[in-house]
Amino acid sequence: MLKKNFTKKNLTTKIHKNLGFSKNISSTLIDNFFHTFNAELIKEKQIKISSFGTFFVKQKKERLGRNPKTKIESKISARKVVIFKPSTLIKYKVNNK
Repeated sequence: MLKKNFTKKNLTTKIHKNLGFSKNISSTLIDNFFHTFNAELIKEKQIKISSFGTFFVKQKKERLGRNPKTKIESKISARKVVIFKPSTLIKYKVNNK
């Protein structure tokens, strides 16, 4: 099965077709949205979009990991990761389509 990603270019094209904005304005709109989204996620550590879901930053501790190919253990450094928890509406739509 061929995997196809939904890219920013696809999103720009959909906005262009559905809302009638030029491709340049649609691209700028998408870029500004993602820039604002990232800045707010870094600042507030959580973003909730009603009827869609919640994005939040979680701190992961340092731990030991193992390379599955070589079986050599190595240290995985502490880091922050972004977690997405979908709303019940999104879960319902995905499971009933």
